[in-house]
Amino acid sequence: MRPPSPTDLTPVHAALDLIARMVGALELTPMVAISSLDRDGKVTFCNSQFERLAGLSMQQAIGRPLVELLSRAERQEEHDAMVEEVWRSGKPGPLGDWHVRSFSGRDLWLYSTKVPVWQDGAMAQIVCMDVDVTQRKDDESALRAVGENFSLMFGRSSDAVLIMRDGTIAEANPAAMRLFKCDAVTRLAGHRLHEFSPLRQPAGELSETAVVKREEGAFSEGNNRFEWCFADCEGKTFWAEVLMTALQPGHSDLLYVVVRDISDRRRTEHAVRLSAQVFENSRDAIVLTDRSRHIIASNRAYAQTTGFTAEELLGQSISLYRSGVQDESFYREVWSQVDARDHWQGETWSRRKNGEIFPCWVSVTAIRDQAGLVSNYMGSLSDITERKKSEEYTRHLAEHDFLTDLPNRVLLLDRLNLALAAARRSKTALAVLFLDLDRFKMINDTLGHAVGDRLLKEVAARLLKCVRSVDTVSRHGGDEFVVVLAEVGGPERAAHVADTVLKAITQEYVLGEHLLHISTSIGIAMFPSDGADIDSLVKHADIAMYHAKQAGRDRYQFFGQEMNARVVEHASLEKGLRRALDEGQFELAYQPEVDIASGEVVGMEALLRWRRPEQGLLLPQQFLEVAQEAGLMLAIGGWVLRSACSRARGWQDEGRQLAVSVNIAISQFMHKNFIDSVADALRGSGLAPQWLELELTEDTIMRSGPGVLEKLGALRELGVRVSIDDFGTGYSQLLQLKAFPIHKLKIAQSFLDNGTDATAIRTIIAMARSLDMTVIAEGVETEDQLQLLRELGCDQYQGQLAESAVRSAP
Repeated sequence: MRPPSPTDLTPVHAALDLIARMVGALELTPMVAISSLDRDGKVTFCNSQFERLAGLSMQQAIGRPLVELLSRAERQEEHDAMVEEVWRSGKPGPLGDWHVRSFSGRDLWLYSTKVPVWQDGAMAQIVCMDVDVTQRKDDESALRAVGENFSLMFGRSSDAVLIMRDGTIAEANPAAMRLFKCDAVTRLAGHRLHEFSPLRQPAGELSETAVVKREEGAFSEGNNRFEWCFADCEGKTFWAEVLMTALQPGHSDLLYVVVRDISDRRRTEHAVRLSAQVFENSRDAIVLTDRSRHIIASNRAYAQTTGFTAEELLGQSISLYRSGVQDESFYREVWSQVDARDHWQGETWSRRKNGEIFPCWVSVTAIRDQAGLVSNYMGSLSDITERKKSEEYTRHLAEHDFLTDLPNRVLLLDRLNLALAAARRSKTALAVLFLDLDRFKMINDTLGHAVGDRLLKEVAARLLKCVRSVDTVSRHGGDEFVVVLAEVGGPERAAHVADTVLKAITQEYVLGEHLLHISTSIGIAMFPSDGADIDSLVKHADIAMYHAKQAGRDRYQFFGQEMNARVVEHASLEKGLRRALDEGQFELAYQPEVDIASGEVVGMEALLRWRRPEQGLLLPQQFLEVAQEAGLMLAIGGWVLRSACSRARGWQDEGRQLAVSVNIAISQFMHKNFIDSVADALRGSGLAPQWLELELTEDTIMRSGPGVLEKLGALRELGVRVSIDDFGTGYSQLLQLKAFPIHKLKIAQSFLDNGTDATAIRTIIAMARSLDMTVIAEGVETEDQLQLLRELGCDQYQGQLAESAVRSAP
């Protein structure tokens, strides 16, 4: 397979790829010997050209003093002083020729320079660059020795040679013509050197002025060596090493100028400096090894990340710093991929100096020499501890409820799946408990969502205390919770946990200034008897919970097949109600309200009926509870209100001055747009507001929170009358209603059934009179009941007797 290209790598590793190519470039440039020195003058790195000059391998060279490898002989002290000056000043050393004796005993001439490398504001090492100029020195000696053959050597020299007279070019050899890309000698002759240079040198000095200074230096010192940026006849720039030698025959100022193209060397030097700076300043930890995987260099980030300094790592095998988390097979696979593809990257673990194990992203790259053989390995390491924490936090958010921090549906299904698999293997029972808080919506609507949220968090905390660590408590949504009891043993254990939960939930809640009491209804489904999969168990537990609510709340209920049948019927009823709204299957019946004193009909109560195609006419008690649970009462109640107002307006148009009474559900009354819906119904029908009476139950009045007085006041401002339906069956007292703008009380039918409770009726009528309220009795069926009401001072009545009286009236 091909090695990864730079475009395959991440942005972080693009810089590392640059370093790898720079390091490889050093190996591919045989003319420059590269080595680096530490503060003690010992070699810490070298390339293959240095190996050839010194006469020993890189492994043998590293750690030895440079003076042992390339001795400057009688100029050694001068060389040492120059190196010390580089350390002191931080500036590159001067270029110059040095006669050296190599470790292998060869006498060489080297053209050398020293470049400092900085780290954290201080010098970390010195990079030495040496070019073997032994042949050039031999050529110069030969030139001096055989001056009579000067013309022959001038023409055959591989170096560009110029003869300059009085600052202008007089002659140029063929090599100069090639170097400057000139097609004729006349393109060079008669011109000055600065004319073949950019206006300014890269350092900023004017080329014309700088050339004059270099020529003056050659005349004063005999020769002058320097580096210069030229521009050839095609306008392309290149770097050259220039040696000016002064010749003064007679009175003419002659310069013998040798120009050698060093563009490749300059590019290599730039690459060395750049790679050194990138290596040291990279934010990723980087380590270089030789072909045997022994460390030869590491950067500052590696020390910061792992705690191991460059000195501690030098010469050590990279395998010594493994984390110990992965086994040997993992590392064999890594190196196998590096050998096959020259690259491997992936997530793994590493170890700091203090022994701490941390997650990291590692990249390993093989660096090959000119012969295609591996010369080095480069590894980069990024500490991903924070990224892993972030990923874990994100995963936690995705799997947990934001309010209670309990597992959400996603994590619940995962854990339930694992629990079911374990139960199947061990052939043990498992229980799913579906909890729904009783009347939680009332708390939310009356005290606000902030109090409701605090209550949910406290419920979650109590649930966790009721189960084991192997069990799962999840918030299913809203005020619903699901508990998974793993390896529960049997129904008895599930019942015990459910009973514990009921007791815990019903304990008093102190939430700031609020003291609250709440209960819960629990449905229980058992594996395998009630279902063999997740969907069945959760569905059946939900069904059992519904039946626990139907049975009176604050209890638990195990699932049974008969429950499922009732739930199916419930779902069918809800679906039918939605269709009834769309297809207009609802209708209203009107029950007369009769004045006892005059016997005249003074109003009509609108009673809802559903003409269901499959069953015929259904009364409210057969479907209203399902409508309430399905959230359909707003739509149904709105239809009733609009229809009743329109019918009452029809009576007015017929000359019948009758008020219409409309029952209002608690969800309808508590809706924020309730007042607007009443006003819209009056406006749409054209009915005067005094002919509309809204009936509210005691429960609605007492449970609607602090906003009830404001809404009742708004109805009074509209001119709409309000009555209390079924008074005496709730938990309010008549005097509590004194603060509310109530116009009429309706005595509950229960006071007339099974023996008339005359005392209670007399008390209600007397107190209503004191509050200037009209009193009406509902469910009146006999003349005796009517006579009693007349004697007790009741104002109006309704029921079968009133309907009979209206039908029999002429």
